[in-house]
Formats: sequence, C-alpha cells, structure tokens
Amino acid sequence: MYKRDYYEILAVSRDASEEEIKRAYRRLALKYHPDRNPGDKEAEERFKEAAEAYEVLRDPEKRRIYDMYGHEGLEGRGFKGFSGFEDIFSAFGDIFEEFFGFGRSRTHFRARRGRNLRYDLELTLEEAYTGKDEKIVFHRLETCERCGGSGISPGSRPKVCYKCRGIGQVIRTQGFFEIRTTCPVCNGQGQIITDPCKRCGGEGRVRIRREITVRIPPGVETGSQLRLRGEGEPGENGGEKGDLFVVIHVREHKFFTREGEHLLCEVPISFIQAILGDMIEIPYFGDERLDVHIPPGTQPGDILTIKGRGMPRLNSNGSGNLYVKLNVAIPKKITQRQRELLEEFSDIERSSKRGKSIWQRLKGD
Repeated sequence: MYKRDYYEILAVSRDASEEEIKRAYRRLALKYHPDRNPGDKEAEERFKEAAEAYEVLRDPEKRRIYDMYGHEGLEGRGFKGFSGFEDIFSAFGDIFEEFFGFGRSRTHFRARRGRNLRYDLELTLEEAYTGKDEKIVFHRLETCERCGGSGISPGSRPKVCYKCRGIGQVIRTQGFFEIRTTCPVCNGQGQIITDPCKRCGGEGRVRIRREITVRIPPGVETGSQLRLRGEGEPGENGGEKGDLFVVIHVREHKFFTREGEHLLCEVPISFIQAILGDMIEIPYFGDERLDVHIPPGTQPGDILTIKGRGMPRLNSNGSGNLYVKLNVAIPKKITQRQRELLEEFSDIERSSKRGKSIWQRLKGD
C-alpha cells in the first residue's frame, strides 16, 4: 500500500525543528478533527495520516530511522501506525489537551443536551381531584434564527484568538511549574467573534416568552412532576433540547385533609344523633354533596368509610376512600324542658341497672 512522505503530509522541510513539526500537526489536527467533520471519511483519513506522521517525526529515533530507510525501515522495527481514533487519542492525550482544551474524552465539540427548566404550578385540591388544562407562561433561551446559533453576523467569520492563538488555554510559568488556564479572552473556544450577530449580541441564543397548555391529570399531589419533552433550552453543537418539568403544589383544603389517595374529614354531630342515628349531608367537590348514614349508638371519634370517594389514583383506575371522623358535640347550655327529659332518661337508665355491680355494668351483663 502506497504511503505518502511524512514531511509532505505535514508540509514541513526535512530539517524542520520539533516546534515547527508540532505547529504543522496542530494545524492539520484542527482542520481534520473527526468531531469537526462528522461523517467525512476523507477528513478521517487525513487526520489519521497526520497523526502517524507526527508520531514518527516528533520522536528522534523514529525520525532517524525514517530518514535513512523510509517506511520500510519503520515497519521492519515493528512500527505499524495507529489502528484507530482511540489509539491516537490515547497516545496524544496531553497534546490534544494543549491543542483544544480536551483530551481523550473528545467533549469540546461534542453535542450537548440543553438545560432542563422547572415551572412551579399551584393547584387547589379540587383541581387536583378533577384534573384540568392549565395555560402556563415561562421564558427560555432559544437558538437565534438570524445567525443559526453561531453568534456571528451572517457573512462574517470568527478570528483566531490573539491571546491563546487558537489553543483555548494560556500558560503561565511559576518557577519550575507551568500552569494552564482557560483563555480569558475567548473562554477556551480558541476563536473570537469580531462581528457579532445584531439580534443575539453574539450569544447565539435569545430569550423568548413561551406560552403552552399543560394537561394536568386527575390525582396529582404536591411533588408530582409533569415532564414536557423538548420544552427546555436548546442544546450546544447540535444537541437536543432539554425538557420542562412542571412541579405540582396542592394547597391545603379547609374541609378535607389528604393522605395519598385517601381523603379525611371531621364532622360534628349531636349526642342525640349519635344515640338515635341519622342521615346527614357533607360538602364534596364542586356543588356535589354526599349523604352519610350515622348508625345508632355511634361513639365519639368513630370513623366511617365511604369507599371510592377519595382522590383518583394518578395514571391508574379507581380512587381512594373518604374517611369521616364523627365528633360528638355536648351542649354547654340546655333548656329547662331538655333538662327534664334528660333527667327522666337518667332515671330510666338507673332503674334498668339497679342491683348490678359496677363490674357487671362495665362488662355489659
């Protein structure tokens, strides 16, 4: 298989210095890097070819063998080049860190997913019970249509950063140490925009007002999250948009208390209703009212269960239960006639239990 001359590939003379070879390789690596040329097979081959040339010419011993015997001399000593991209990034991790500000991970030009957004929505318990269509308004960043997200005014091009010369990093020397930091001029991009887009000011994104209708399903509770895919902010380098998370907050109700899918309420009744039993109405959601049967002999604190009248199960069939706690109210004042009737009732009670010990009374014998 025919191989091009390594000096020709890097476009340097045969007496080029190590620094000249490095600069030449950097130029080609920037040009043909696979993340900058996705799907371009020719660029991939040029990238591999330049890496192989640099691997040989940067090493004094390999370069000496190549100068004397050519490609055959290197192959005779076991040099076979690189099998793929991973070999190149593994061998030149430090070099790529210097060139681009990234090493083996190759994340600098990789597509990044957009940021997720959060919207807090407050509902009444009745709205959480029935569900609803809620119109929400929020602001988010959107890719600038004028510049396509580049931040550059149409028709112009960015320039190589004068501070880092396109590397994206600057090097400071302190004694025997070299400290690499992100270039403060280009923020690590290696290039600067001299003619920014007039619409976005060079940011590549603009802030917009977004209004959408969200379907709130029955049964949501505080902490429930509705995920709206693609309603977040735009990604970078072609990455997909983030999502919008609508976080639910349900206000407390003046009559019902919620525990998961169940509802609880407390209803006062008279001691006469507790003794004789009764049928009462309690308020429910909307204009609906529920009939509740109080059985005779109800005791203070008894709880009645009304099945299926709790909260709907979120994204499922059926509902929880409604639990009604009965609080027996003792009147503080009564009329003379009421007193007479109660005393008569008391006399009857005493006569029916005459002759029984206290233990028999407690046992109900």
